[in-house]
Amino acid sequence: MSGAQARVGVGTRFVYDGDVVEVIELTATSAGNEVVLQDGSGQIRRLTLKELLFSDRASLIPEDPGPAANDVEQIASVILGQLRPEERRLVKDRAEHVREVLTGYRSGTPAIAREGEPRREYADGQPLTSRYAAKAAELGVGERSVRRWVALFREHGAAGLAPRKGAPSTPVTLADDRWVETALEVMVEHTGRSRPSRTLVIERTRARVIARFGPGVVGQPSRAAAFRILSELEQRHPLFRLSTKRNRDIAERPEGPYGKLRPTRPGEYLLVDTTRLDVFAFDPLTLKWVQAELTVAMDWYSRCICGIHLTPVSTKAMDVTAVLFECFRPRPAGPDWPKHAVWPEHGIPRTVLLDVDHVEGPGLVSPPLVPETLVVDHGKVYVSEHLTSVCQRMGISVQPARLRTGRDKGPVERFFRTLREGLLEAMPGYKGPDIHSRGENAEGEAFFFLDELEAMIREWTAAVYHCRPHSGLVDPGLPGLRMSPAQMFEHGIARAGYIEVPRDPDLAFEFLPTKWRTVQHYGVEIDRRRYRGAGLPAPGIRSPYAGPVKDGWPSQVDPDDITRIYFRAPDTRVWHALTWEHAPSLQMPLSEDALAFARRLAAAKYRYPDDRLAVADLLERWNLGLGTTLTERRMALRISREQAALDLLQPGATVGGSLSSVRRALGQAEVPAGTDAEPVAEAGDDDAADLDDLIAEEDFYADALEDV
Repeated sequence: MSGAQARVGVGTRFVYDGDVVEVIELTATSAGNEVVLQDGSGQIRRLTLKELLFSDRASLIPEDPGPAANDVEQIASVILGQLRPEERRLVKDRAEHVREVLTGYRSGTPAIAREGEPRREYADGQPLTSRYAAKAAELGVGERSVRRWVALFREHGAAGLAPRKGAPSTPVTLADDRWVETALEVMVEHTGRSRPSRTLVIERTRARVIARFGPGVVGQPSRAAAFRILSELEQRHPLFRLSTKRNRDIAERPEGPYGKLRPTRPGEYLLVDTTRLDVFAFDPLTLKWVQAELTVAMDWYSRCICGIHLTPVSTKAMDVTAVLFECFRPRPAGPDWPKHAVWPEHGIPRTVLLDVDHVEGPGLVSPPLVPETLVVDHGKVYVSEHLTSVCQRMGISVQPARLRTGRDKGPVERFFRTLREGLLEAMPGYKGPDIHSRGENAEGEAFFFLDELEAMIREWTAAVYHCRPHSGLVDPGLPGLRMSPAQMFEHGIARAGYIEVPRDPDLAFEFLPTKWRTVQHYGVEIDRRRYRGAGLPAPGIRSPYAGPVKDGWPSQVDPDDITRIYFRAPDTRVWHALTWEHAPSLQMPLSEDALAFARRLAAAKYRYPDDRLAVADLLERWNLGLGTTLTERRMALRISREQAALDLLQPGATVGGSLSSVRRALGQAEVPAGTDAEPVAEAGDDDAADLDDLIAEEDFYADALEDV
């Protein structure tokens, strides 16, 4: 099947303002790339490529079939999330049998063959039909079943082998819709009256159905079935269970979740790998030293880093999917990043499509692309059922590298070395690449927190790595020319003549983990955070999913940005963003870890803390900088992404020291171009204190978290 990408070039068709138009020419101008369109009547239009790709007035007409966000079938995480443990084991066993039929190996590759594989029935040279027959005889099922499993696996991955579950039968779904609608109508009429009995409502419903549709036309449920129907309708419109005053209050609620008026203004191979960084970091939640693991996704052709994720040991499958999510939807660049480090907001280099000076907003940290093949190792996090199923649906091939052959992913391994030599070894807490290179007390040195370290790696990648010529990036026609990853990306677009873009940007949501929650009148609640927005079903509507939560609906959650979650409406199959009620007070994404820590700080300060106080206090500390007391200084240091309380390096001493994120974390002022940096006097306690003695004490942070 075709993948999630679509080619945009001469001959590509779009729907623009209701007319079918075709691209007949692409033109580069001083203001950016433009396209010339022609409709069926011969009329010519000229638009910018940005408007054609991202305007609501235009939509791409794919030439080949492929996945779309409004597909009827559920996404892989929703299908797998509804399985019980025994069903998940069945899916895993069936997937192994299918891989043995197709390749001869249960794992799908001879690199990790099991003992006795391949068996004679599935060895190379055996026709596929005989393999089907052998597997059917082995499992005691029909040959048609084996063929069906193979077809589903080829199209959907392991998720295609999951048992198909229909919506559970309920009294409402079994009864005549006309009777149910009439019963609900009678219940609504009694909202302002005294509470009736269920028998009265049933009798009035039957009489009204006969008078409206005629006798014998609508099937009448039995008395017991009618009582069960009213019990289910009670979830939609309370009438019998609560007090009449409470029922009237509920009936007067506005349709949909509550809202508030808030005035406002204005590529071919992708290498994915994880490494343990050679620098100690500090976890602000556990207040312990941790060894950080870095997961990156690199475009092999250009060596551009398309996704970065830093976690404390160890990396999980969710972290890998977060990197792929970032490839589809890159993050915005920092507000003070240099211009040469920022990509235009649509992700294409400025000399190819658009001058960055003409782009509104901060731009992106990396180019978005749809990979054709993922090159990974054999770690469990890279072959999880969710990740492989989503990649199968997107048409992304997952190619495992050979065992213990690092050169299969040579470029990304070289990037890790470049990162160590260019940034990490100049940072405090650096412990060297091996035990023989470690200093006497690497843990006792000054430190960075995980979020600060990730921000520095992101800016160094964009400002230094992407813009520095690489000896491995050459054009065969100009072997003496050395290009940077950003220049190589532009060169690749000009050479190929087209770009691979997501055919539907909402396909990126399928990489996110799924949370199951019920829909209430105030919206959806996840970890005491309430989300609301358009697209949610009405409260009381029974969920068609058999998930782990009764009447639960699936939402996709990005753990690195909890200000919004994503919900796909079951009827329209359109994705909607549900916003956290406190999100308008934020000017940046907020992670789950940061909110958890903010809650702990608020619990130590307020008698009745809530998320509004926690977030406001967190933002205030980020803006204030250094605290005036030892407690305040340590609390600000733990939670700061923008600043830190220690002057750890001399200005201009290292390559990393020129990054604005490093200067912020070290408490240094911004340095104008062409001037030497001077240390900035800090407020608070004396920075000459012995950090080794402070960090060695077990109760170092006790005073900052009393009564948490």
